[in-house]
Amino acid sequence: LENQPAPENNLNNTAPVQHRRTMGVRDMTLFTVSAILLLDTLAASASIGVSSIFWWGLMGIIFFIPYGLITAELGTTYPEQGGIYSWIRDAFGTRWGTRAIWLYWLNTVLWNASIFILFTGVFSQMFFPTMSMSTQLIIAITLNWVVIFITCMSLSIGKWVPNMGATLKTITFIAIVIGGVVYALQPDVKLANDFSWESFKPQWSGGTQYVSTIIYGMLGFELMSSASEEMKNPERDIPRSILSSGVIIFLCYVLGTFAILAVIPSADINLVEGLVDTLQKLFGDSQLGVLIATILGIFALFTFISNAVTWAMGCNRAAAESAIDGELPNVFAIEHPKYGTPTGASILMGASSTALLLAYGAIAGTNEDLFWLLFAASAVLFMLPYIGVVSAFYRARIIDPDRLRPFRVPGGKPVVALVTVTCIFLLAVTIFLFMYVPGNGFDWPVVIGSLTCIALGEVAIRYAEYQNKQSR
Repeated sequence: LENQPAPENNLNNTAPVQHRRTMGVRDMTLFTVSAILLLDTLAASASIGVSSIFWWGLMGIIFFIPYGLITAELGTTYPEQGGIYSWIRDAFGTRWGTRAIWLYWLNTVLWNASIFILFTGVFSQMFFPTMSMSTQLIIAITLNWVVIFITCMSLSIGKWVPNMGATLKTITFIAIVIGGVVYALQPDVKLANDFSWESFKPQWSGGTQYVSTIIYGMLGFELMSSASEEMKNPERDIPRSILSSGVIIFLCYVLGTFAILAVIPSADINLVEGLVDTLQKLFGDSQLGVLIATILGIFALFTFISNAVTWAMGCNRAAAESAIDGELPNVFAIEHPKYGTPTGASILMGASSTALLLAYGAIAGTNEDLFWLLFAASAVLFMLPYIGVVSAFYRARIIDPDRLRPFRVPGGKPVVALVTVTCIFLLAVTIFLFMYVPGNGFDWPVVIGSLTCIALGEVAIRYAEYQNKQSR
């Protein structure tokens, strides 16, 4: 695959911004942990029941590890600014790369909106239990624009938000795990769920709709590659950061799920308030326990913001690269004249998230309903580009076999074919489960919202074509 030449001029007819290489392996590891390790989906996966631990182990083997290997190969072989967009563009052409990055970008619009709702729900539960939905929406919209401001700053400054978020997130997970183990070992305490061998067997019940959140919670290794030109040594550091972050993420997810299930019956887990419920039950009603639970809750609130910042940074950079190629409207290509950050894409993201918060807030009855509607719709859009990434990996092996690969998925052609088919199949099943609830049928707000977003992408692409014709 040959890298496509960069345009001679950017939107403002000035020389392209030279990106500063500021990210080392530590930054990339923390960035990836911040992106993938999600406290916000831990409650959803735990609601499956004790069998969720089985699902984490199985998906870790057949999906998490293979996808990490695929991303390591693509990131080191094609270290281009734009990451996921560049890989799909080089394999299948700019149009498909643009379709993928549109969904990737718009997913973040929806997902960030759900994160802000989660923030306000937890904040309300901790400090203002009677806060109305309208007040929560106002706070969510304010947070949205705080995140946009941070993403417009230089990466040398903005990277400290995901770095700090990853650190606090890891501390919170460790505290939850230790609290869960201590709680479980007390002789006079009965665990909230049955942990017999029989309970680990997967069952197709109502909570199984959240199995999709397990695959969802394993994605994001590729995000750091959106800023490849801002890495000090991508060929060396990408595999190292994927390995180290992958171990941290998997252990935190499995042990964190156990901790929640130790103290809360799976049927009683609230998608928004489950985390705070867990902290309160783990650390008790003593003054010290309340203080620890409150501090960890504040840490969790910060990690929600760092998650939003991390994904906005990566997705807006990828969208900007597509616009610079002339495939998305020119406004996406606007960059900060000093920092080189994608200010056009960022401001559009902020405006779109605000509109979605207002629209979905009008049809949702509770913050839990609003969180799941936004989260599920974003997840459908999020998964589709990953099918493109895995396909690009396979196609690159076929049409560009002689390219030097600093890191290569081991095993030769049979293994390459196996991991490709397995990952695509699991992604397709996950997409279906976000739209279809076993026993209840299709979740039509999610289906309609997802299809509308896909259609808007085609409109944006056609408008970019019109702009290109007008500029000739």
